[in-house]
Amino acid sequence: MDLFKKFLQDLGKYSKGEITINEVRSSISRMNQFLYQTYADLGTTTEALEGEEFQYFSEFHKFWEQYHKEILNPQIDENQCALVADVLHDIFIKFKAKPFYELYNTYSLKTEEICKIRYFSANQDFRGTRDFENLFEKYREDPSIFDIKNINQNPEDFLKNIGITGLSQNDKRVKYAITASQILINNKIEPYDFLSFCNNDIEEVRNLLIDNRGSGFGNKKTDMFLRDMVVLGVWKKPKNFDKIDVASDINTTKVALRSRILKTDIILISSFLDIFCYQYGLIDQMNALAWRKVWEIWSHKYPKECIESPCLIDYIVYRVIGKDFCKESLCIFECETKKHTFKWHSGRNKTCQICYKNKIKNKAYIIDKILPCTDSEGYIVIEQSIFVSGNNPLLPGIKECPFEVVCQPKGKIFRKLNSPKSISILGQTGWESAKTEIDEGGGGLMS
Repeated sequence: MDLFKKFLQDLGKYSKGEITINEVRSSISRMNQFLYQTYADLGTTTEALEGEEFQYFSEFHKFWEQYHKEILNPQIDENQCALVADVLHDIFIKFKAKPFYELYNTYSLKTEEICKIRYFSANQDFRGTRDFENLFEKYREDPSIFDIKNINQNPEDFLKNIGITGLSQNDKRVKYAITASQILINNKIEPYDFLSFCNNDIEEVRNLLIDNRGSGFGNKKTDMFLRDMVVLGVWKKPKNFDKIDVASDINTTKVALRSRILKTDIILISSFLDIFCYQYGLIDQMNALAWRKVWEIWSHKYPKECIESPCLIDYIVYRVIGKDFCKESLCIFECETKKHTFKWHSGRNKTCQICYKNKIKNKAYIIDKILPCTDSEGYIVIEQSIFVSGNNPLLPGIKECPFEVVCQPKGKIFRKLNSPKSISILGQTGWESAKTEIDEGGGGLMS
């Protein structure tokens, strides 16, 4: 706290009259020094990345590491969790288990093949169902891509074959591929064998993967992989499936914040200030705990009408609520000719729909996009969702987001809060490459 106190004292050295340009120069220089410059005896941290030691990025970095928890003070609101639990139970009763078990097309591959593909992609930051489906297609075309020994000996070829060499931090990805394959080689198993190797205990599998430093299997990636193995029927009735958490990501966190099951004392800060991602890691952890609390309340209140694990909440919250319903997708258009406005479910529309009903074709342009739940005409978007009116929809016939009753988006208490973002510690555009000494100047993140 002394570092921050000194910083504020330095900034307070203004004259009582009009501020001078020299005072502006001094203040900007001091802010830059405090936030983004380092020096030899500032010290080091070992809390950032798998126990590696790093020099503190700045005085603020040292302060932020020590006090970020106290400043943010994240809390789980059990009353809100109970409301969300009731919503999920209602979905379960009305639409059965399907909304919680939907994943992606595996193209009728064998369970052993599905497991191998997901194992070697789970730690490589693939995102979205289409990414996984592309990998299943690649495997069908050439199964040798996923040969364990080949991945271990030629990891660069593996990354090239699965199409991620153009992404950042390739050195890290090579390390992940080598380490993940080495786990299998050392134990003389295939990915499919993990569960039997760990006495049919999926929590043991989780610990085995996370404890292998350098494999890329953090909590989130591991929980997603294990969830998929059960949902896709690769592993049958494992022990301790209820120990697997909701995978914390931008969408599950966004819904947690907006539904207020997770609260903080201040609105989350920018990743430009979250040096070495302390906020990101803390909120990631608390988000998983908040969704676990929702599941615990649900399973306690309705033990015979509940899903088997918190991780099964993930798909409906991440893909349906977070990615589809809870985004600015209700488009407000203005007619180019008549200047009247109307709302529509698609930003690709180019026509004034009011004029078109009168058999007149005029152009229209988007003037705003808003959350469907905040407007009385939000049903326009919800009814057109693939999860509501598509082929074999998960939530047929609904007209509003199921979480409206919890979030109360039309009320004064609602805030459209956003998830935290992260900046990598390492990598070409990471914090380490951005570092600069106090007497050198420059530095910073690159585009």
